[in-house]
Amino acid sequence: MQNNATPAIQTQNLTRRFGELTAVDKLNLSVPRGVIFGFLGPNGAGKSTTIHMVIGLLPPTAGTAYVSGFDILTAPLEVKRRIGVVPENLNLYERLTAAEQIELVGRLYGLDRAEIKRRIPPLLEMLELDDAGNKMIIDYSQGMRKKTAMACALIHAPEILFLDEPFESIDPISTRAIKATLREMVEHRGTTIFFSTHVMELAERFCDQVGIINKGQLAGVGSIPDLRERASLPPDAPLEDVFLRTVGAEVADQGLLDWLTGQAA
Repeated sequence: MQNNATPAIQTQNLTRRFGELTAVDKLNLSVPRGVIFGFLGPNGAGKSTTIHMVIGLLPPTAGTAYVSGFDILTAPLEVKRRIGVVPENLNLYERLTAAEQIELVGRLYGLDRAEIKRRIPPLLEMLELDDAGNKMIIDYSQGMRKKTAMACALIHAPEILFLDEPFESIDPISTRAIKATLREMVEHRGTTIFFSTHVMELAERFCDQVGIINKGQLAGVGSIPDLRERASLPPDAPLEDVFLRTVGAEVADQGLLDWLTGQAA
């Protein structure tokens, strides 16, 4: 039973260093249950490193995080039981079919074979993999592999779903179906979706809340209207403008490319 008073995800001074590089610097973030939370930042800002620490793939240098109230350092198995993950870099068994890969993951999460067999067909249909479910993954396109990874992350109906660039390479029809399913999970089951993306339009349309990380530190967090107000931008300002203002980015002078753009004075 979920305790709705406990944040779905909470980090406490979460830090990761790689030699002299501090990729994530004393990150304090709290994500409530039952929201779609977008995690935004420039390349190299620490998004993937944060996710890897929270899901237990990378040990923090300092600090810790809690997932559904469980400490990632002292209760890693309890954390893993409650999450689903679609990483940016997919690691699938290429000599299995999609159905076999999904079944394997379901068994690892403790589902019985009959329940797995019941769940796989609608998952494959939703992801438009039903005609390819018995083909080996080695013959799949990148988008089909990403959809297989999505099915693996959903098979056990996780409390919290971590998605790293989840819609990259996926066709618009499947993207729409996945987004609809994720929204229903949030609204009817109280699932929490935590995903990173560089696509501002997607985050603006899809997220309930966003967090912006820059140079390993949290630069802003909240609803998009709140972030617009904090950035002193008008209510109709696109999220891209909010993001650029929050991270203090400046657009390069296009005149430097006059030889390319044909806009020489």
